[in-house]
Amino acid sequence: MFKEFREFAIKGNAIDLAVGVVIGAAFGRIVGSLVDDLINPVLGLLVGGIDFSNLFVALNGESYPTLAAAREAGAPTLNFGLFLNAVINFLIVAFALFLVVRTMNRLKREQPAPAAAAEPAMRPCPECLSAVPVKARRCSFCTSALAPAA
Repeated sequence: MFKEFREFAIKGNAIDLAVGVVIGAAFGRIVGSLVDDLINPVLGLLVGGIDFSNLFVALNGESYPTLAAAREAGAPTLNFGLFLNAVINFLIVAFALFLVVRTMNRLKREQPAPAAAAEPAMRPCPECLSAVPVKARRCSFCTSALAPAA
């Protein structure tokens, strides 16, 4: 069992997957910072100084100045501002991955090879003029013997 696990762990696919997960986690943190520290302040300014991370509804009916104050008081809250941040994060990550996959697909497409002068696959039979394969030694239609192809 240990040998099987070692073979699995050493295979290129498992290592590639591990590298992808680590890079994905780092990329997620970068996108999170981009949304929280750059995009949301600008969006908040454009819509009247609203901080999206503090958009919430306290379910107990009381009013709290910030989400941190509501959490400190132990109030149940619907945090739609944090949800909005998560949606923006997702859209940015999805768009970035779309660009990466599209680029990789373009790179993987094989360019058609230039057409080489291919030898004909068929030749005419001298007796019945039927098309027979170049390497044929006998015509499949009239059964006459064929000279080797030149």
